[in-house]
Amino acid sequence: MTIRAPERNRAGAAAARGLVLRSRDRFWRPGDLRLPSSTAYHLLGELAEADELRRVRHGLYWRGRRSPFGMGWPPQEVVLREVAPGPGVGPAGLLAANALRFSTQVPRRALYAVPERAPADVGSLRFVSRAARIGRTRQRLNPAEVAFLEVLDGWDRLVELDPADADARGIQLLTEGGLRPERLARAARTEPGRVRVRLRSLLAESGRADLAALVPDADPRTTASVTQARVA
Repeated sequence: MTIRAPERNRAGAAAARGLVLRSRDRFWRPGDLRLPSSTAYHLLGELAEADELRRVRHGLYWRGRRSPFGMGWPPQEVVLREVAPGPGVGPAGLLAANALRFSTQVPRRALYAVPERAPADVGSLRFVSRAARIGRTRQRLNPAEVAFLEVLDGWDRLVELDPADADARGIQLLTEGGLRPERLARAARTEPGRVRVRLRSLLAESGRADLAALVPDADPRTTASVTQARVA
């Protein structure tokens, strides 16, 4: 018995190694291998050191395709789906403003808002938690809709258009930009007051007073501040 167990372990590790090396364009975690946890961690780490895997973060490895520069890094959108799956995830910050053409600035790092605790940063991907904004998940918002709410939240620092052009762009997105205004209106119930004020105004100006009425009021001070900034 004391001899056979190590032999079985070695055979299992060899089979797991072969399975990983035969794969392409997929992630690997220790739990994917039918090995004891410590053995699986060791095997994946060893393959990463041999440049057969790319270590994405602790416990997550990528088996892609080799190039003259070694094992390639997974595409950004693939990493995003792996570490932050599900609805309610979308661009934030300058990435959101650029994606929706409120700004021409291209961020050095991609920032994404997630409707839960933010995962650890991965490569050039950065994350910000929006765990309290549960309407995004309940309404199953898509990335563009999340980006729109993020721009409304950071309007003063993200939008480089003048007020009239910025409003026109927001109205265009709500009417012909592939957004679902009814879902945004319902999701806004858990958004900050400044988001609600801007969304209500844009919905009303786009001819959707019925949806604007679904967006809860903000406190008077926030409403006055946002309204004044929009017409400045």
